[in-house]
Amino acid sequence: MNRRSFIRNGLGLGGAALVAPAVVTNAVAASSELELYAWADYITEDMIKAFEKETGITVNLTTYGSNDEALNKLRASKGKGFDVVIPSVTYGPSWYKYRLLQPLDSNKINVAGCVPSMWEASKTFGGEHRGKRYIVPFNWGTEAIAVNTQKHPNVKPNEVSYGDLWNKDLDAQVTARAHSVIIGTGLYLDRIGKVKSNKMLDTYKDEKTMREIYSKITDYIIENKKNVRQFWSNAQETTNAFTQNGCTIGQTWDGPAMRMMSESKGKIKFMAPKEGAITWMDGMAIPKGAKNISAAYAWINWYYNGGKSGALHANATGYNSCATGASSFLSKEAKENFKAAYPGDAIKNLWWYPVDPVWFVSARNEFRDKLLAAGI
Repeated sequence: MNRRSFIRNGLGLGGAALVAPAVVTNAVAASSELELYAWADYITEDMIKAFEKETGITVNLTTYGSNDEALNKLRASKGKGFDVVIPSVTYGPSWYKYRLLQPLDSNKINVAGCVPSMWEASKTFGGEHRGKRYIVPFNWGTEAIAVNTQKHPNVKPNEVSYGDLWNKDLDAQVTARAHSVIIGTGLYLDRIGKVKSNKMLDTYKDEKTMREIYSKITDYIIENKKNVRQFWSNAQETTNAFTQNGCTIGQTWDGPAMRMMSESKGKIKFMAPKEGAITWMDGMAIPKGAKNISAAYAWINWYYNGGKSGALHANATGYNSCATGASSFLSKEAKENFKAAYPGDAIKNLWWYPVDPVWFVSARNEFRDKLLAAGI
C-alpha cells in the first residue's frame, strides 16, 4: 500500500470500495452519555443530532485547538474524563509514551466502514503500537496556501509556492501556524537549493540534523517577519485573520479555507503549492480512563456506517472523511472546491507528515516558541 493509492481510494477516485454492512450503533451503554473530545471545527450540531437520534446516547462535546492541548489535558487527568478523543495519527508516539490510550478491539468495530487503504495505511502512520491498534482513521486534510484573489490576482493554481508568503510586497498581510510554517518554508527553501533537507524528511532522522535545518529555516522566517500579521493556532483564528485582521495570504488548513471559499463566493481560494500540500490524518481513540466504552464504540461505528455520517462531517467542515462511501454523499459545492484546490497532479504531489518521534515534538516546539517570541 502506497500513499498515492491510499489517497485515490480515499477520494473514491479509483479502485473498488467495500460496501459497509449495517451496524447496530444503539448498543446498551454503561450510561446514556458520551464524552467526546475533538478539534474545535470537527463535530457539527447535525452530526451530534444524527448520532443521538440513532443511538439514544447524549453527546457532551469538549473541543481543543491543537494536538499538544489535547495531549496535555489527558496527561493532567491521567487519561480520564473523555470516552473518545480525535488525535492526529502521526502523534501516536506521544500518546503511547504516557500510556493515555487503550487498545481497540477491532472485533467491535465495523472495519469495512473505513476505506480499506486508509485503515491499512494508518497502521504505519502511527495508529498501531507494539502490534496493537490504538487509533483508527477519522479524516484527512492538508495545509496549503489560502489567498484573497482580489488582492493577489496573479497568484495561480499550479504556480503558487510557500515561498510566496515571503514576497517583498506583503508587509503585515501573511498568516500561518508557527510550527508548520517552518515545514512549508523548508520545502520552498529545499526546492530552490537554499536549505537542503530532502523535502524536510531529513529533519525526522535525528535531533542534531533536525536542529541544524530548523535553525536555518527559522532564521529565514524571522528575517522576513515584517510580512507576518499574525500566527494562528486554531481554525477560528485562521478565519478571523482573513475576515477581520487584514490578512490576504497565508498557510492554512483546508477546512477553514474551504469554508471561506464558499462563503466568499470564490474570492478567497485554497491552492496546493508546487512543493506539495502538507497532509495529515486524524483518528479516533479511546482514552485509558474512559467510562463509557460501549458508547465510544457506538460513535466509531456510527461514523463508519455507510458514508452518510462521514459526509455530514466533510460537507460542513471542508475536511475529507475516511469513512467508506462518504464521497458518494458529498455536495456539489464540496466536490467543486476540492477540484479547484487540487488541480492537475496536486494529489500525486502531497507531502505527508511522517510519524512524530517524541524528541521531535519537543524540539519542534522550541522553534515554534522562538518564532512566537520574535516580535512578529
